[in-house]
Amino acid sequence: MEGERYKQTPEIVDAWQKNIGPLPSEGKDIVFTRWDQLTEQDNPEVVCFFARPEVMSGLFTLANFDQSDPNGVICPMGAGCSSLIYYPWMEQQKEDPKVVLGMFDPSARPCVPLDIMTMAFPMKKFARVIGHMEESFLITKSWETVIKKIERSAALYSKD
Repeated sequence: MEGERYKQTPEIVDAWQKNIGPLPSEGKDIVFTRWDQLTEQDNPEVVCFFARPEVMSGLFTLANFDQSDPNGVICPMGAGCSSLIYYPWMEQQKEDPKVVLGMFDPSARPCVPLDIMTMAFPMKKFARVIGHMEESFLITKSWETVIKKIERSAALYSKD
């Protein structure tokens, strides 16, 4: 059978689709705004990062900083947009939301730059973790070493 072939059988696809359900909506539009262009009237529900591995390591560690559960970041199967919209929004509805690692969908990979993955924070989780930044690993020499690697990576990719 021709198609994406991301699941072994149509029956598995049907069962998977029953598990995820529709995304409730008040309208037909979803608005994406860059963080630096938000206004006081904006009320974001999800904060999405597109980043390379070293930056992801910081986001991942920060997402797990304030909890003993090692699964503060989840990686559910789905389309690239589901890791940016559906799953993070569904997590936002929970009392203790998890962060969503994504952009593994082979159909979406051509749409993002080389070596970029996504991490989407439900807003209530993001608000909580940014409050911990000044007491976290971000103030350590270990993170300074990672920052140097991030800068080297940025220099390499800026030549392209």
